[in-house]
Amino acid sequence: MWIVPEAAIADLMTEKASFAAVESVFAAMSRGDAVNFPVIREAIGHADALYGFKSGFDRAGLNLGLKSGGYWPGNMDKGLTNHQSSVFLFDADTGQCRAVVGGNLLTALRTAAASAVSIHHLARADAKVLGMIGAGHQSAFQMRAAVKHRDFEKVIGWNLHPEMLSRLADTAAELGLPFEAVDLDQLGAEADVIISITSSFDPILMDTQVRPGTHIACMGTDTVGKQEVEAALLARAQVFTDEIAQSVTLGEAQHAIKDGLITAGAISELGAVINGTHPGRTSDDDITLFDGTGVGLQDLAVASAALELAIQRGTAIEVDF
Repeated sequence: MWIVPEAAIADLMTEKASFAAVESVFAAMSRGDAVNFPVIREAIGHADALYGFKSGFDRAGLNLGLKSGGYWPGNMDKGLTNHQSSVFLFDADTGQCRAVVGGNLLTALRTAAASAVSIHHLARADAKVLGMIGAGHQSAFQMRAAVKHRDFEKVIGWNLHPEMLSRLADTAAELGLPFEAVDLDQLGAEADVIISITSSFDPILMDTQVRPGTHIACMGTDTVGKQEVEAALLARAQVFTDEIAQSVTLGEAQHAIKDGLITAGAISELGAVINGTHPGRTSDDDITLFDGTGVGLQDLAVASAALELAIQRGTAIEVDF
Protein backbone atom coordinates (compact mmCIF):
# COMPACT_ATOMS: atom_id res chain seq x y z
CA MET A 1 0.00 0.00 0.00
CA TRP A 2 1.13 3.52 -0.77
CA ILE A 3 0.95 6.62 1.41
CA VAL A 4 1.12 10.12 -0.08
CA PRO A 5 1.45 12.56 2.82
CA GLU A 6 -0.36 15.87 2.84
CA ALA A 7 3.00 17.68 2.80
CA ALA A 8 3.88 16.07 -0.55
CA ILE A 9 0.77 17.19 -2.45
CA ALA A 10 1.88 20.76 -3.17
CA ASP A 11 4.89 19.53 -5.17
CA LEU A 12 2.80 17.01 -7.10
CA MET A 13 -0.45 18.63 -8.22
CA THR A 14 -0.98 21.75 -10.32
CA GLU A 15 -4.11 23.58 -11.42
CA LYS A 16 -3.59 22.08 -14.89
CA ALA A 17 -3.40 18.50 -13.60
CA SER A 18 -6.40 19.03 -11.31
CA PHE A 19 -8.41 20.52 -14.19
CA ALA A 20 -7.66 17.52 -16.42
CA ALA A 21 -8.62 15.02 -13.71
CA VAL A 22 -11.91 16.75 -12.86
CA GLU A 23 -12.90 17.39 -16.48
CA SER A 24 -12.29 13.73 -17.28
CA VAL A 25 -14.38 12.44 -14.39
CA PHE A 26 -17.28 14.80 -15.18
CA ALA A 27 -17.26 13.40 -18.71
CA ALA A 28 -17.17 9.82 -17.39
CA MET A 29 -20.12 10.52 -15.07
CA SER A 30 -22.21 11.84 -17.94
CA ARG A 31 -21.36 8.83 -20.11
CA GLY A 32 -22.47 6.52 -17.30
CA ASP A 33 -18.95 5.19 -16.79
CA ALA A 34 -18.64 6.53 -13.24
CA VAL A 35 -21.03 6.62 -10.31
CA ASN A 36 -21.07 8.40 -6.96
CA PHE A 37 -22.42 6.53 -3.97
CA PRO A 38 -24.75 8.16 -1.40
CA VAL A 39 -23.10 10.88 0.69
CA ILE A 40 -22.92 10.66 4.47
CA ARG A 41 -22.55 14.02 6.19
CA GLU A 42 -23.38 14.46 9.87
CA ALA A 43 -22.87 16.83 12.77
CA ILE A 44 -20.96 14.67 15.26
CA GLY A 45 -21.95 16.64 18.36
CA HIS A 46 -18.36 17.53 19.24
CA ALA A 47 -16.33 20.66 18.43
CA ASP A 48 -19.22 21.82 16.21
CA ALA A 49 -17.76 19.54 13.54
CA LEU A 50 -19.37 18.18 10.40
CA TYR A 51 -18.00 14.81 9.33
CA GLY A 52 -18.77 12.58 6.41
CA PHE A 53 -17.84 10.26 3.55
CA LYS A 54 -17.98 10.71 -0.21
CA SER A 55 -17.29 7.65 -2.32
CA GLY A 56 -17.72 6.22 -5.78
CA PHE A 57 -16.33 4.16 -8.64
CA ASP A 58 -15.02 5.34 -12.02
CA ARG A 59 -15.00 2.33 -14.35
CA ALA A 60 -13.10 4.27 -17.00
CA GLY A 61 -10.25 5.21 -14.69
CA LEU A 62 -10.70 2.23 -12.33
CA ASN A 63 -10.76 4.66 -9.41
CA LEU A 64 -12.55 3.13 -6.45
CA GLY A 65 -12.51 4.68 -3.00
CA LEU A 66 -13.71 7.34 -0.63
CA LYS A 67 -12.85 10.64 0.95
CA SER A 68 -13.34 10.82 4.69
CA GLY A 69 -13.34 14.12 6.52
CA GLY A 70 -15.26 17.28 7.22
CA TYR A 71 -15.27 20.73 8.74
CA TRP A 72 -13.92 21.67 12.15
CA PRO A 73 -14.65 25.40 12.65
CA GLY A 74 -12.17 25.83 15.50
CA ASN A 75 -9.14 24.55 13.63
CA MET A 76 -7.83 27.94 12.56
CA ASP A 77 -7.13 28.73 16.22
CA LYS A 78 -5.02 25.56 16.34
CA GLY A 79 -2.97 26.44 13.28
CA LEU A 80 -4.89 23.98 11.10
CA THR A 81 -7.25 24.42 8.16
CA ASN A 82 -10.91 24.02 9.06
CA HIS A 83 -11.43 21.42 6.35
CA GLN A 84 -9.68 18.13 7.09
CA SER A 85 -9.82 15.04 4.89
CA SER A 86 -8.02 11.94 3.65
CA VAL A 87 -8.63 9.92 0.48
CA PHE A 88 -8.57 6.12 0.48
CA LEU A 89 -8.08 4.37 -2.86
CA PHE A 90 -8.83 0.67 -3.37
CA ASP A 91 -7.80 -1.80 -6.05
CA ALA A 92 -10.91 -2.27 -8.21
CA ASP A 93 -9.90 -5.84 -9.07
CA THR A 94 -9.19 -7.12 -5.55
CA GLY A 95 -10.69 -4.66 -3.06
CA GLN A 96 -7.33 -4.22 -1.34
CA CYS A 97 -6.46 -0.77 -0.02
CA ARG A 98 -4.12 0.69 -2.62
CA ALA A 99 -3.31 4.06 -1.10
CA VAL A 100 -4.03 6.69 1.52
CA VAL A 101 -3.59 10.22 0.18
CA GLY A 102 -3.66 13.49 2.09
CA GLY A 103 -6.86 15.25 1.06
CA ASN A 104 -6.75 18.82 2.34
CA LEU A 105 -4.93 20.55 -0.50
CA LEU A 106 -6.46 18.14 -3.01
CA THR A 107 -9.94 19.21 -1.88
CA ALA A 108 -9.07 22.85 -2.47
CA LEU A 109 -7.56 22.07 -5.88
CA ARG A 110 -10.43 19.88 -7.08
CA THR A 111 -13.05 22.41 -5.95
CA ALA A 112 -11.27 25.18 -7.83
CA ALA A 113 -10.83 22.89 -10.82
CA ALA A 114 -14.57 22.22 -10.96
CA SER A 115 -15.44 25.90 -11.26
CA ALA A 116 -12.62 26.34 -13.78
CA VAL A 117 -14.06 23.51 -15.90
CA SER A 118 -17.42 25.30 -15.83
CA ILE A 119 -15.80 28.60 -16.85
CA HIS A 120 -13.88 26.92 -19.66
CA HIS A 121 -17.00 25.34 -21.14
CA LEU A 122 -19.75 27.85 -20.28
CA ALA A 123 -18.44 31.42 -19.84
CA ARG A 124 -18.52 33.88 -22.71
CA ALA A 125 -15.30 33.86 -24.72
CA ASP A 126 -14.91 37.61 -24.23
CA ALA A 127 -15.26 37.57 -20.42
CA LYS A 128 -12.98 40.25 -18.93
CA VAL A 129 -14.11 40.87 -15.33
CA LEU A 130 -14.01 38.17 -12.66
CA GLY A 131 -16.27 38.68 -9.65
CA MET A 132 -15.54 36.89 -6.37
CA ILE A 133 -18.09 36.45 -3.57
CA GLY A 134 -16.31 35.15 -0.50
CA ALA A 135 -12.75 35.64 0.70
CA GLY A 136 -12.08 32.52 2.73
CA HIS A 137 -9.24 30.04 2.30
CA GLN A 138 -10.73 28.48 -0.85
CA SER A 139 -11.16 31.81 -2.66
CA ALA A 140 -7.49 32.11 -3.60
CA PHE A 141 -7.53 28.65 -5.20
CA GLN A 142 -10.68 29.57 -7.10
CA MET A 143 -9.15 32.75 -8.51
CA ARG A 144 -5.87 31.11 -9.51
CA ALA A 145 -7.70 28.34 -11.39
CA ALA A 146 -10.23 30.65 -13.05
CA VAL A 147 -7.77 33.07 -14.62
CA LYS A 148 -6.22 30.30 -16.72
CA HIS A 149 -9.41 29.94 -18.76
CA ARG A 150 -10.31 33.48 -19.79
CA ASP A 151 -8.31 36.65 -20.42
CA PHE A 152 -9.53 38.49 -17.34
CA GLU A 153 -8.41 42.10 -17.02
CA LYS A 154 -9.74 42.82 -13.53
CA VAL A 155 -10.99 41.13 -10.37
CA ILE A 156 -13.74 42.58 -8.19
CA GLY A 157 -14.87 41.12 -4.90
CA TRP A 158 -17.27 41.22 -1.97
CA ASN A 159 -17.15 39.52 1.41
CA LEU A 160 -19.44 39.67 4.43
CA HIS A 161 -16.41 40.62 6.51
CA PRO A 162 -14.58 43.26 4.42
CA GLU A 163 -11.38 42.95 6.44
CA MET A 164 -10.82 39.56 4.78
CA LEU A 165 -10.76 41.02 1.26
CA SER A 166 -6.99 41.38 1.52
CA ARG A 167 -6.76 37.70 0.52
CA LEU A 168 -8.46 38.48 -2.79
CA ALA A 169 -6.38 41.61 -3.32
CA ASP A 170 -3.13 39.75 -2.61
CA THR A 171 -4.06 36.86 -4.90
CA ALA A 172 -5.04 39.21 -7.73
CA ALA A 173 -1.72 41.06 -7.32
CA GLU A 174 0.13 37.73 -7.46
CA LEU A 175 -1.66 37.09 -10.78
CA GLY A 176 -0.87 40.57 -12.11
CA LEU A 177 -4.49 41.76 -12.03
CA PRO A 178 -6.01 44.87 -10.44
CA PHE A 179 -8.52 44.27 -7.65
CA GLU A 180 -11.44 46.39 -6.45
CA ALA A 181 -13.72 45.84 -3.45
CA VAL A 182 -17.32 46.50 -4.51
CA ASP A 183 -20.87 46.11 -3.27
CA LEU A 184 -23.06 43.35 -4.66
CA ASP A 185 -24.95 45.66 -7.02
CA GLN A 186 -21.70 46.72 -8.69
CA LEU A 187 -20.37 43.17 -8.71
CA GLY A 188 -23.42 41.91 -10.55
CA ALA A 189 -23.37 44.85 -12.96
CA GLU A 190 -19.70 44.49 -13.94
CA ALA A 191 -18.68 40.85 -13.61
CA ASP A 192 -18.75 38.57 -16.65
CA VAL A 193 -17.96 35.56 -14.46
CA ILE A 194 -18.94 35.28 -10.79
CA ILE A 195 -17.59 32.67 -8.39
CA SER A 196 -19.37 32.35 -5.05
CA ILE A 197 -17.49 30.38 -2.43
CA THR A 198 -19.10 30.91 0.97
CA SER A 199 -20.75 28.88 3.71
CA SER A 200 -23.93 30.96 3.65
CA PHE A 201 -27.37 29.69 4.63
CA ASP A 202 -29.08 32.77 3.16
CA PRO A 203 -28.98 34.07 -0.42
CA ILE A 204 -26.28 36.65 -1.02
CA LEU A 205 -26.58 37.43 -4.74
CA MET A 206 -30.06 38.42 -5.91
CA ASP A 207 -31.65 37.66 -9.26
CA THR A 208 -32.02 41.34 -10.17
CA GLN A 209 -28.31 41.95 -9.58
CA VAL A 210 -27.20 39.57 -12.38
CA ARG A 211 -27.12 40.79 -15.96
CA PRO A 212 -27.58 38.70 -19.13
CA GLY A 213 -24.47 36.91 -20.35
CA THR A 214 -23.03 36.22 -16.91
CA HIS A 215 -21.61 32.86 -15.92
CA ILE A 216 -21.94 32.01 -12.23
CA ALA A 217 -20.16 29.19 -10.43
CA CYS A 218 -21.86 28.48 -7.09
CA MET A 219 -19.25 26.48 -5.21
CA GLY A 220 -20.19 26.81 -1.54
CA THR A 221 -23.53 25.04 -1.27
CA ASP A 222 -22.93 21.39 -0.41
CA THR A 223 -25.29 20.83 2.53
CA VAL A 224 -29.05 20.88 3.05
CA GLY A 225 -30.04 24.45 3.92
CA LYS A 226 -27.04 26.26 2.48
CA GLN A 227 -27.73 28.93 -0.16
CA GLU A 228 -25.62 31.52 -2.01
CA VAL A 229 -27.95 32.97 -4.67
CA GLU A 230 -31.64 33.79 -4.82
CA ALA A 231 -33.68 30.83 -6.05
CA ALA A 232 -35.31 32.98 -8.75
CA LEU A 233 -31.93 33.30 -10.46
CA LEU A 234 -31.92 29.59 -11.25
CA ALA A 235 -35.28 29.95 -12.99
CA ARG A 236 -33.74 32.56 -15.31
CA ALA A 237 -30.48 30.70 -15.95
CA GLN A 238 -29.33 27.64 -17.80
CA VAL A 239 -28.39 25.44 -14.84
CA PHE A 240 -25.57 22.91 -14.96
CA THR A 241 -24.14 20.73 -12.22
CA ASP A 242 -21.66 18.01 -11.40
CA GLU A 243 -24.39 15.57 -10.31
CA ILE A 244 -28.13 16.25 -10.59
CA ALA A 245 -29.07 14.05 -7.61
CA GLN A 246 -26.88 16.14 -5.31
CA SER A 247 -27.85 19.43 -6.92
CA VAL A 248 -31.55 18.98 -6.13
CA THR A 249 -31.04 17.70 -2.58
CA LEU A 250 -28.06 19.54 -1.10
CA GLY A 251 -26.80 21.88 -3.83
CA GLU A 252 -27.79 25.39 -4.85
CA ALA A 253 -30.78 24.05 -6.81
CA GLN A 254 -32.44 22.61 -3.69
CA HIS A 255 -34.24 25.89 -2.97
CA ALA A 256 -35.52 26.48 -6.51
CA ILE A 257 -36.74 22.89 -6.56
CA LYS A 258 -38.50 23.26 -3.21
CA ASP A 259 -40.13 26.53 -4.31
CA GLY A 260 -41.36 24.95 -7.55
CA LEU A 261 -39.36 27.37 -9.71
CA ILE A 262 -37.56 24.63 -11.64
CA THR A 263 -37.65 20.86 -11.93
CA ALA A 264 -34.77 18.40 -11.94
CA GLY A 265 -35.32 18.09 -15.68
CA ALA A 266 -34.20 21.69 -16.12
CA ILE A 267 -30.73 20.88 -14.77
CA SER A 268 -28.02 19.54 -17.08
CA GLU A 269 -24.78 17.74 -16.37
CA LEU A 270 -21.64 19.72 -17.09
CA GLY A 271 -20.20 16.43 -18.31
CA ALA A 272 -22.71 16.44 -21.17
CA VAL A 273 -21.26 19.75 -22.38
CA ILE A 274 -17.75 18.31 -22.14
CA ASN A 275 -18.83 15.24 -24.13
CA GLY A 276 -20.61 17.34 -26.74
CA THR A 277 -24.07 15.89 -26.05
CA HIS A 278 -25.33 19.25 -24.70
CA PRO A 279 -24.62 22.55 -26.46
CA GLY A 280 -23.98 24.47 -23.25
CA ARG A 281 -24.19 28.22 -23.75
CA THR A 282 -26.17 29.01 -26.89
CA SER A 283 -26.13 32.81 -26.77
CA ASP A 284 -24.02 35.64 -25.39
CA ASP A 285 -27.13 36.72 -23.49
CA ASP A 286 -27.58 33.41 -21.69
CA ILE A 287 -27.03 33.33 -17.95
CA THR A 288 -25.26 30.07 -17.18
CA LEU A 289 -25.01 28.77 -13.63
CA PHE A 290 -22.87 25.88 -12.42
CA ASP A 291 -24.06 24.27 -9.19
CA GLY A 292 -20.83 22.75 -7.89
CA THR A 293 -21.94 20.41 -5.12
CA GLY A 294 -18.67 18.48 -4.90
CA VAL A 295 -18.70 14.76 -5.67
CA GLY A 296 -16.55 11.96 -4.34
CA LEU A 297 -15.37 11.04 -7.83
CA GLN A 298 -13.58 14.39 -8.05
CA ASP A 299 -11.55 13.50 -4.97
CA LEU A 300 -10.73 10.05 -6.30
CA ALA A 301 -9.62 11.48 -9.63
CA VAL A 302 -7.20 14.04 -8.20
CA ALA A 303 -5.94 11.61 -5.54
CA SER A 304 -5.24 8.97 -8.19
CA ALA A 305 -3.38 11.53 -10.31
CA ALA A 306 -1.33 12.61 -7.28
CA LEU A 307 -0.56 8.99 -6.42
CA GLU A 308 0.73 8.20 -9.92
CA LEU A 309 2.96 11.27 -9.87
CA ALA A 310 4.24 10.44 -6.39
CA ILE A 311 5.14 6.88 -7.47
CA GLN A 312 6.89 8.18 -10.59
CA ARG A 313 8.91 10.70 -8.59
CA GLY A 314 9.70 8.37 -5.72
CA THR A 315 7.93 10.46 -3.09
CA ALA A 316 5.18 7.94 -2.31
CA ILE A 317 5.82 5.82 0.78
CA GLU A 318 5.24 2.08 0.40
CA VAL A 319 4.18 0.13 3.47
CA ASP A 320 3.27 -3.50 4.14
CA PHE A 321 -0.41 -3.36 5.12
